[in-house]
Amino acid sequence: MNTYYTPGEQSRVAPSMRAGTGRAKEELVDWLRDAHAMEMQAETMLKGQAARLENYPQLKARIEQHITETQRQARDVEGCLKSIGEDTSALKDTSGKAVAMMQTMGGIVMGDEVIKGALVGYSFEHMEIASYTVLIAAAEAAGEHEVASVCERILAEEQAMAEWLSVHTPEVVRKYLASKEADVQAKR
Repeated sequence: MNTYYTPGEQSRVAPSMRAGTGRAKEELVDWLRDAHAMEMQAETMLKGQAARLENYPQLKARIEQHITETQRQARDVEGCLKSIGEDTSALKDTSGKAVAMMQTMGGIVMGDEVIKGALVGYSFEHMEIASYTVLIAAAEAAGEHEVASVCERILAEEQAMAEWLSVHTPEVVRKYLASKEADVQAKR
């Protein structure tokens, strides 16, 4: 997956894609800050969702596992930034958390919160997958191979969560629909 260039190949690579170029590193730093904010947003969103999933223990357990992964991912992304002499963006982190809180609050008033949460979670995982794919390519272009390695590990975790949601969402939907049908039957 890693792309490494020999010195001879390096001269044939577009200047903007050469390892260690200033522009590639600038973009990498900006995108790592975005990724850190994304992980902070994910943590807030996942905690809000997990707190209200008492009727879906398997989903709750997997989300709680992913919260732990997400917290480590945020620390790892912060470590990547520090390794290249940069820091996170407080503004981006705060904005991400605010968006997650609004999503959480909006979900509380919906009758089908667990389904909306599954949709948002599945979509969010794919956004993270795309983000880490971009980060890996940017880190390689900037010559930051350790950063690329960290992002590859995080990418695998995000792919695993997306796959879990893909496999288990149909059973969540069936359980949700069965509970709604039972509620309707009880009211008759």
